[in-house]
Amino acid sequence: MFLHEVSRKACVAGGMSVTDPRYAESVLAAFGRNCLYCGGELERDRASVEHLNGMNRVSVGLHVPGNVAMACKRCNNGKRQDDQLLPLAENGWESFLFHDGSRCAPTCKACLYWTSIWPDRETRRTSLASARERVHGFQQPYKQFVQWSANTRELLRQKIEILYRDCQRFATDEIGKLTLGLELNFSDSKTLESED
Repeated sequence: MFLHEVSRKACVAGGMSVTDPRYAESVLAAFGRNCLYCGGELERDRASVEHLNGMNRVSVGLHVPGNVAMACKRCNNGKRQDDQLLPLAENGWESFLFHDGSRCAPTCKACLYWTSIWPDRETRRTSLASARERVHGFQQPYKQFVQWSANTRELLRQKIEILYRDCQRFATDEIGKLTLGLELNFSDSKTLESED
């Protein structure tokens, strides 16, 4: 919720949101009706709204222009797993597209995923490089959003951690209050039967 609220305010300040028809047209112009990662044709029931930098505690992506496009469910799920690691690049989407099999252990799930899409090593390498270029080109008109998001990522990450700890503390306190005074006498079977 915090990242959605920050996104809303950033869109207002930047003068555009991802719901703007001009933004939808730019996504279509950049990627067609294809997955922004693998280039496969998107099917209506197998397409996902994709946050290039995931809206999570690790990637701290926002729902702003330049960070939202469309991906196939398979790539969306594959990137989501890699988002938790970010081992190969600063950005979640870029990290995902760097898993060409040359930098990681043979058991790397993202590398294995891309190998299943493009078994030929050279095809895989050039396809992933091409996808990175397409995304960079797509983001250019929205560089104010992309740059602002990158510049504030660490500050937002710190605020998320504070919010997370406060929410955990609140939940723990409330659970303690709600469970305090519960009758936990199991020797009275009539009480248990009457509650059923």
